[in-house]
Amino acid sequence: MSAKKKILLLATGGTIASKKSENGLKPQITPEELLEYIPQVKEFCEVSAIQLLNLDSSNMEPEHWKKIVHAIREYYDAYDGFVIAHGTDTMAYTAAALSYMVQNSTKPIVITGAQKPIDLEITDAKSNLIDSFLYAADEKSQGVQIVFDGKVIAGTRAKKVRSKSYNAFSSIDFPSLAVIQDGNIMRYLPMLPYEDEVRFYEELDENIFLMKLIPGIRPRVLQSIFENYDCIIVESFGVGGIPKSIADEFYRLCRQYPDKLVVMATQVAHEGSDMTVYEVGHDMKKYCRFLESYDMTLESVIAKTMWMLGNFDLHSIDVEDIFYRSINYDVIFGKNRKS
Repeated sequence: MSAKKKILLLATGGTIASKKSENGLKPQITPEELLEYIPQVKEFCEVSAIQLLNLDSSNMEPEHWKKIVHAIREYYDAYDGFVIAHGTDTMAYTAAALSYMVQNSTKPIVITGAQKPIDLEITDAKSNLIDSFLYAADEKSQGVQIVFDGKVIAGTRAKKVRSKSYNAFSSIDFPSLAVIQDGNIMRYLPMLPYEDEVRFYEELDENIFLMKLIPGIRPRVLQSIFENYDCIIVESFGVGGIPKSIADEFYRLCRQYPDKLVVMATQVAHEGSDMTVYEVGHDMKKYCRFLESYDMTLESVIAKTMWMLGNFDLHSIDVEDIFYRSINYDVIFGKNRKS
């Protein structure tokens, strides 16, 4: 019999650890109490626990991502894997961020949570937590994933698509890495060995603005956005483009602030951007220093841009090389997409 894997539970709050208060659900359950609800995990792994944060995940910020990464780095040599108990609302953002901040990890970093608190009689919390420990303790697991409702989703491919149902997360335009049923892990994709050593990044540039386009949008706020932010991510319609109502001012500001980075993303969940299709997208190439999200999720675009701006001098590197480099399955088509 091989020795049991040592897994560290990092508790950050969320619905899974919540109880009712006068003003609604609030994280109150300690990580030790979480483990008392799932005693069977002791049969296949040794578990330790740390209360790292105690937040409703709506309050999760990049500073908290840094704290999570710092803890993983501190305990990396002492444990075989990590399970992070997290709220569902920003779980996809955290999973994407950790994918960039902890790269080439041969040890699994599993993020999970629940739509119902663990102390309820009917809840998804117990099964999600048990599955996460099972996956974290498996010899073939590595890297950053979300384990939820029996699915294993790459950290850069997850999106919360349902606000209440147990099947809250989908893997966008990429297959789930595995499913977990009755304590068995059925893998759809093999975990290929990493060529490089594990690397930790604890710097992020949060000075990013997400500009969501709506019909009838006007240019009155554009000057302030360009003045105050290092990067503007445009959440565009369809495959991407700048509408006529703001085009003149937008391109004028691109010329006025040539060092600002513009990233073109899309409001559409599936199939990504392709700015070669329409005239409204073609003009971007004339006036702006821009990147295109292609098949990346919006959560990954935001997290990768923060990571990239925080760790590289964009004037001395090939920005496209960094942005389009595939990390934890985040870019599949990228610039190689056929129009």
